[in-house]
Amino acid sequence: MEVVLLGSGNVATHLGHALLNEGHKILQVYSRAQAHADALARTLRAQAISDFGTLTKEADGYIIAVKDDAIASVVAQLPSPLRGVVMHTAGSVGIEVFGARVVRYGVLYPVQTFSKAKVVDFSTIPVAVEGSDEETYGWIARLAGNLSGQVFRCDSKQRLSIHVAAVFACNFTNHLYSIAADLLEEYGLDVDLLRPLILETAEKVMDHQPRDVQTGPAIRNDERTMQKHMELLENQPDLKAIYETLSFRIGGKGVSGKV
Repeated sequence: MEVVLLGSGNVATHLGHALLNEGHKILQVYSRAQAHADALARTLRAQAISDFGTLTKEADGYIIAVKDDAIASVVAQLPSPLRGVVMHTAGSVGIEVFGARVVRYGVLYPVQTFSKAKVVDFSTIPVAVEGSDEETYGWIARLAGNLSGQVFRCDSKQRLSIHVAAVFACNFTNHLYSIAADLLEEYGLDVDLLRPLILETAEKVMDHQPRDVQTGPAIRNDERTMQKHMELLENQPDLKAIYETLSFRIGGKGVSGKV
């Protein structure tokens, strides 16, 4: 298939290389910044563009891979009519964003965190698919199936729930790692101390329900320990509030023991 990438960030980069590796041709890479389009297009053997006036209308598929808040703006600037299927890759944006601007449209949402510095195996990534009609859904599903062995149908509400869950599981968790690193640094220690603990925690949830392998003072209702922790955080009220909120969620009681 001949595909146009509308975006040059992390998702566009990984999708572009995955498509190229599966024998698809990337015709163009669009970015508002010509230098960014040039950088990705060079690696994908594609044409770099920064003007929608130069967008080809003859591609089989157009993949919008920009930040969620920018998708509606990209859709509004698409020339009409486009021959191919237009899809976005976002978790939080409903399919209705396409409105009446596009005839065949849908969503190809890879449930994964991407960074340009780390290669991922796309074949293992779950990919949620939605289409404007059955024929379009089937087309996007086949394209997704070229990339991943875990393709599933998902409507916009379900996809939003995945996105919220992913923020808790990935983004918030990573920020908690950052908080932990800062706490250790404050006392002259290194985050390397926690890496085996982090790895063990992650590996356990690969084989068990997270709630079934919860550990720590909150699940044990160890009030004295939690109180000591709160005292250590006395001068950091924001962290103290996070600690108390999460402890309540885990154990069903506040640090004071109140339900």
